[in-house]
Amino acid sequence: MEITAKMVKDLRETTAAGMMDCKKALVESDGDMDAAIDLLRTKGLAALAKKAGRATNEGLVGGHVDCTTGVGVLVEVNCETDFVARNADFKAFVNSVAQHIAVSGPSDVADLMAKPFADREDSFEQVLGETVAKIGENMGVARFSRVEVTSDFGGVTVYIHGVGNIGVVVEMSASTAEAAASDAFAAAAKDVAMQVAAASPISLSRDDADQDVIAHELEIYKAQAAESGKPEAIQTKIAEGRLEKFFKESTLLEQPFVKDQDVSVGNYLAKIGKELGAELGVVRFERYVLGETARGEE
Repeated sequence: MEITAKMVKDLRETTAAGMMDCKKALVESDGDMDAAIDLLRTKGLAALAKKAGRATNEGLVGGHVDCTTGVGVLVEVNCETDFVARNADFKAFVNSVAQHIAVSGPSDVADLMAKPFADREDSFEQVLGETVAKIGENMGVARFSRVEVTSDFGGVTVYIHGVGNIGVVVEMSASTAEAAASDAFAAAAKDVAMQVAAASPISLSRDDADQDVIAHELEIYKAQAAESGKPEAIQTKIAEGRLEKFFKESTLLEQPFVKDQDVSVGNYLAKIGKELGAELGVVRFERYVLGETARGEE
């Protein structure tokens, strides 16, 4: 397979490895990007790949919280250019879509498109067509997540980072109604959402992590340890140690808290809970990066 300059550039942007190392890895993997990343990681030339960093689509990630119903929404709406994505009319449209999803509760994008939009008789598909004609660019809803509070006492928080390139929705729980209604609970929920945006955890805890991901990481660490040439028993300990480090860096409750690196997110929540006389927990979270679904289809 021909290795193009763009392939080398994309791999370099993803891994921060050297240009020649990237080209060699692509040649060895016959152009398979994921296999090339694994090769570079095995040789210690790249860190854990942050694939979302390769997202390229234009548009916005928007969000909305309905405190009355305990519903939070993330939605990604794509357009053709960055110029339109910064347009006030487009931003207002994205916000209106998020609010509509919170109220109407569509099951998926197809259901959203078919049903009437807001207080109009027209379907969302028709309203979208009108918006396209008004703004002058093709656009579409890539995906959305609608999260309702499932615990007896809790809340949903939405955090949109920067200009709308990253969005997070988090459901939090508390063991008492008083704690769930407190300002400290709301602040902790926002802190957790910002943590998810900044640190991109793969799961809530190590128990929730995808077993295929864990197995893949362990294979990489075993291959790295084998490169050391040390005895097999030591190689095993090295691999297990790196897997432990992976959990502490990649699972939300074990990650160092972004505002205080000396404590984990789990310990931070325990501290706030103790002050409130209650137990706090993270029920679930979703993290969107603009364009990552389109990148995954390439």
